[in-house]
Amino acid sequence: MREYLKFYIGGEWIEPAQPLTLDVINPANGTIAGRISAGTAADVDRAVQSARRAFVGWSETSREVRLAVLHRVIDEYRRRQNDIADAITEEMGAPIALARRSQAPSGLAHFEAAATVLERFVFEETRGTTRIVKEPIGVCGLITPWNWPMNQISCKVAPALATGCTIVLKPSEMSPLSAQIFAEVLHAAGVPKGVFNLVNGEGSTVGAAIASHPEVDMVSITGSTRAGVEVAKGAAPTVKRVAQELGGKSPNLILDDADLETAVKAGVKNVMGNSGQSCNAASRMLVPAAHIDEAIAIAKRAAETISVGDPASGADLGPVASHAQWRRIQELIASGIAEGAILVTGGIGRPAGLEIGCYVKPTIFAHVTRDMRIAREEIFGPVLCISGFDSVEEAIDMANDTEYGLAAYIWGTDMTTIHRVASKLRAGRVGINGVGGDLFAPFGGYKRSGNGREWGEYGFNEYLEVKAVLGYARATGT
Repeated sequence: MREYLKFYIGGEWIEPAQPLTLDVINPANGTIAGRISAGTAADVDRAVQSARRAFVGWSETSREVRLAVLHRVIDEYRRRQNDIADAITEEMGAPIALARRSQAPSGLAHFEAAATVLERFVFEETRGTTRIVKEPIGVCGLITPWNWPMNQISCKVAPALATGCTIVLKPSEMSPLSAQIFAEVLHAAGVPKGVFNLVNGEGSTVGAAIASHPEVDMVSITGSTRAGVEVAKGAAPTVKRVAQELGGKSPNLILDDADLETAVKAGVKNVMGNSGQSCNAASRMLVPAAHIDEAIAIAKRAAETISVGDPASGADLGPVASHAQWRRIQELIASGIAEGAILVTGGIGRPAGLEIGCYVKPTIFAHVTRDMRIAREEIFGPVLCISGFDSVEEAIDMANDTEYGLAAYIWGTDMTTIHRVASKLRAGRVGINGVGGDLFAPFGGYKRSGNGREWGEYGFNEYLEVKAVLGYARATGT
């Protein structure tokens, strides 16, 4: 069992203000994988003051100095990448192949992307006689989730470091083991003291203290919409910037001219990956009504080839991350059945032979109507909803009939139609015909999926203030 009972503040591992602990549960078997200290407002204040002191010097460092630090982090991260992957498997149940192929490498990729962006990012430019300057915003409180722990930590920490900000990180209390190793990576890479700080704990204490702290200049949170709202409320009295990447209920529009077999199989794979625990999962599949029976049959075959089991077993899916999450998914599956959706495969309970652990059957519902809970609420599990449409316009209307707007997906062959549909979708990111992620493209949502953008240069802008110096050209005689 791992014990991480100290916080990383001011470049040192220090004791918490109070001796409070939390267990980290391995969702594959219910055993205690680790134990961490639970921080308090006093711990947050120490971390914020450390970051405030460090900001004075770090904010004035050159591009070259910050690039050198990023590259040292990249080198050290590569050395510890398998350690990070193993921790992710223990704390949130990702199959080891997924942890080593996607989960851990995603953190490295964001640092590599940040270094590339920093090399060419324009921090100052002259427009007429005015100088436009982008300056680091200050001390940044970063609150991250458990489902893609390194992806979400790195896509915040990397641009914050690159732009000259200092950091107080609160990782999820459900996935703090990988965050501990991440802090060790930054320490070994020689990130200056106080520039990066880590305090573990619960959102209601540590997260709330970060959001409300008057010396925190900006908060970035990835989490549920409920959590995002609470952070925004806590931050409001100090009028700090709040960037939110929140929930999703992403539609997957399969148009009439799409290769149905390819599109449906890819859609099933998308929503089942990471046990359905991705905020941008394509959880609503919209297909032409004339082809819905064929689509259902393809989806059923695809889902029933997915294996579920212990993360070390080579299974496609591991458990979901906690018993609380498992219970919520079971409740929503039960509601789908009760409200009259057709259960195609999967359903309530654990898969056969997996009586211990937070395992969920890959589940598909068909003929799901807009008013059903499973069509409207974020399930965050391996559950797909299939609905039919009679026209492209109806498909667009169905896709947008949600309080969320994080992502959307389109399949088809007529690019004129695809481009028109993409322009009508109220989502921050639209994927066409299975095109994968772009680390330099903005990531973020419309509506209750949040505000602000992460990744690439768009992520840099979240950590910068913009200053206009009027008369600059005349003042310098140019």
